[in-house]
Amino acid sequence: MNKVLNFIDGDISNSSNRYQNIYDPSTGEKISEVVLSNSFDFNKAIESSNNAFKEWSNVTPLKRSRILSNYKILIEKNLENLAKIISLEHGKTLDDAKGSVIRGLEVVEFACGIPHLLKGEFSQNVGTGIDSWSVRQPLGISAGITPFNFPAMVPMWMYPIAIACGNSFILKPSEKNPTCSIKLAELFSEAGLPDGVLNVLNGDKEIVNLILNSKIISSVSFVGSTPIAKYVYETSAKNGKRVQALGGAKNHLIVMPDANLDQAVDGIMGAAYGSAGERCMAVSVAVAVGDIGDKLVDQINNKAQSIKVAPWTNSESEMGPVISKEHKQKIEKYISKGEEEGANLILDGRKIKIQGYEKGNFIGPTLFDNVSKEMTIYKEEIFGPVLSVVRAKSYEEAINLVNTHAFGNGTSIYTSDGEVANHFTTNCKIGMVGVNVPIPVPMAFHSFGGWKQSLFGDHAMHGMEGVRFYTKLKTTTSRWPKSIQKGPEFKMPTN
Repeated sequence: MNKVLNFIDGDISNSSNRYQNIYDPSTGEKISEVVLSNSFDFNKAIESSNNAFKEWSNVTPLKRSRILSNYKILIEKNLENLAKIISLEHGKTLDDAKGSVIRGLEVVEFACGIPHLLKGEFSQNVGTGIDSWSVRQPLGISAGITPFNFPAMVPMWMYPIAIACGNSFILKPSEKNPTCSIKLAELFSEAGLPDGVLNVLNGDKEIVNLILNSKIISSVSFVGSTPIAKYVYETSAKNGKRVQALGGAKNHLIVMPDANLDQAVDGIMGAAYGSAGERCMAVSVAVAVGDIGDKLVDQINNKAQSIKVAPWTNSESEMGPVISKEHKQKIEKYISKGEEEGANLILDGRKIKIQGYEKGNFIGPTLFDNVSKEMTIYKEEIFGPVLSVVRAKSYEEAINLVNTHAFGNGTSIYTSDGEVANHFTTNCKIGMVGVNVPIPVPMAFHSFGGWKQSLFGDHAMHGMEGVRFYTKLKTTTSRWPKSIQKGPEFKMPTN
């Protein structure tokens, strides 16, 4: 039985004798075990990271950039293998896995420009004979705690920029699918990254708490559910850390009466059911405005029934299983709750059966109509292939639904009216917005982050927000006086 260990100081290691099983979501079978690290492993990672930071922070940004460029090439060469690792442990289709690696790779590409991104500001003669300039310097040891749904992309939102800025980094991946993180670290080492700059520490809540309470770690980045994000934020802040903690979502997609219905339906299908709905940017609420609701529901229902649900090894698969048996049961309880509370269950994904994979964690596309804002399936994040259709009489009612929801991660509107689109993008209270785009995930050179209960902390992820998060600002004011000294001044200096 394969055991997934830690990657510390450039080597595979562990001291703990605690392990957790890793399962193939398609078959339900145990495929390997991951070590649940202890305090000895943690201290070893801290020592390695601290020693590496002292040297890495003095490496020029240009040299760091060249190592990142080597890393980019190695990821591209290993794209197929990385995708297969993800699909095996997560269950998502191979094409979806490849796409997620590429979206992470885009952040590596962005980080390759770090010599330019770290340039400060300079002002000559801010006072008589006085110049002033600013620089951005690394924080120290940064840490990342990442979820199961994107085992390559989300870690690569974090550590490439942190490392490019001169920090060392400790990555704590999800214990459900940790193998990809180990492979990514090995490739970075192969690219020339010094030992200890990137350490991967596997574990459960014990390791998370050690990270959050450490006095040596300078910053924590997190992606996961809102309750845990809030816990990470509060605990990290109490210990003097910078923190960016991305939480849950309930992303609304508004369909206006003048929308191109075929485009809207196609967008909703991929956004609601792609990756079995296990995306923080998945569309889980479609808001049908005016009289478009019946046609919208009919078309979604017809198309959803033709989605090919199968293991990732099936080349025709469009949707794989959810991550675990427990998560499948949780989703099924939400579906039952929706029925109990009076929503119309149009398509029931609990009925799906796949021959030969009866023990897999498969659940089919599920569609509810006439969902109200008081219902549990509307208020809470399900994180599965469950779409709720809410009927709204007007645009004003629709945008009010978006703005009054507790989550504020992403939203979209489908319309042919530029005035409506402009009003929506300006007035919706959401961090990421799309117009006739179902999943408005920003590119690496912009930044990813929501509002309200979807983000705790002042900084979004990657892009220039990432550079600012992983560095601290230092401003220097300098004068080289003449040899004749005028004596002390006791007033506030001015020009």
